[in-house]
Amino acid sequence: MAHEVIQPEGWAKAKGYANGMKTADNQLFIGGQIGWNGDQVFESHDFIGQMEQALSNIVAVLETAGGKIEDLVRLTWYVIDKKEYLARQAEVGAVYRKVLGRHFPAMTMVVVAGLVEDEALLEIEATAVL
Repeated sequence: MAHEVIQPEGWAKAKGYANGMKTADNQLFIGGQIGWNGDQVFESHDFIGQMEQALSNIVAVLETAGGKIEDLVRLTWYVIDKKEYLARQAEVGAVYRKVLGRHFPAMTMVVVAGLVEDEALLEIEATAVL
């Protein structure tokens, strides 16, 4: 098998994409995760709440593939409000450490005009080597 679709147990089925793809050489590509839960419901309409959920979603996909947080090698963040992100740096750091600890992979931040899901305030994709 060239690759394996990774879908956390109990999550609503992704439509038209995969939450994760694991290659034969144990690279894991985690599709952009937003601030909704496994049922694809937004429980928070706040940037920090959605950030925590998106990071937690990444961890869920990673663990489903047999990985751990230290296996993450890259995060790409897409945010729609640069000013809010910058104004809330202390909260961003605290929630990041709460979910991912003190593991800091290569990261990129991109400011975008919008995301496909109108309620989403950010989207984060990840790459891991297991």
